[in-house]
Amino acid sequence: MTNENKYVGDGKSLVSKVSVSGDLKESIRHAVNLIGGFEKSIQEGDVVTIKPNLNTADIYPGSSAPDFIKALGELLLEHGASRLRIVDSSTLRVSARDVADRIGLMDALDSLDAELVFLEEHDWVKVTFPKGKYMKAGSIGRPVVNPGKLVLAPCLKTHRLARFTGAMKLFVGWVKKTDRLKMHIRHLEQKIVDLASYFKPSLIVMDARECFVSGGPMKGQVECTEVILASGDMVAIDVIGVQMLQQFQAKNRLDMDVWELPQIRHAVELGLGARSDDDIKVIM
Repeated sequence: MTNENKYVGDGKSLVSKVSVSGDLKESIRHAVNLIGGFEKSIQEGDVVTIKPNLNTADIYPGSSAPDFIKALGELLLEHGASRLRIVDSSTLRVSARDVADRIGLMDALDSLDAELVFLEEHDWVKVTFPKGKYMKAGSIGRPVVNPGKLVLAPCLKTHRLARFTGAMKLFVGWVKKTDRLKMHIRHLEQKIVDLASYFKPSLIVMDARECFVSGGPMKGQVECTEVILASGDMVAIDVIGVQMLQQFQAKNRLDMDVWELPQIRHAVELGLGARSDDDIKVIM
């Protein structure tokens, strides 16, 4: 995969931070327009894969909000996508198809004619992660080996083991469940980044309207920020997201400089995106 961040300005990764007011779809459009628009990454006829969060059937932000995925999908189709694929798998002993049904995602996407792909129902393919240090290979779902244009739609939340879930953490849902277990034994935070280094998203649109500021990933202390973030840089958007979480007085494991968090520090080591605050420009 050779996608590169097209959302840059003055040599910096752009991250938009938009307050949601009224129309969710228009707020998403505005967030993406602030960094250059969908047309920077989506061309007429593209097959677009959306990566949501379907780890469990816990209500948003434990899993993706169906209205957010629907609005994002509509915008991608309006900007030239010929076909949408929404692809994920769920945690151990949980069916992603059941999760999608229980949270109302299937009903929400009915009008989009999108293809829902549940990786537990497909083969797994062993691939190498060329930049990987702690995790050099793993099995991912065959449908995501060649995802077309890749758009990430992460929630934003704390995580009791990985400290936080943002863009990079999202890819754990595309790994075979036995490999996921191994990831959690040691160096989980660094392995998350090794895995993420294999994928090159064209666009990330983060649903941070509500966030877990402690607990997670399934349940936690919820705070409402009513914010949407957009970027082409996984590291940059995760940094800005974590800085939002750090503003709350909550019991979590984010009480350090964001660039010292293991996920972020390892992403800098691997050269996945922004390397410091000087590499990021926030647009509001």
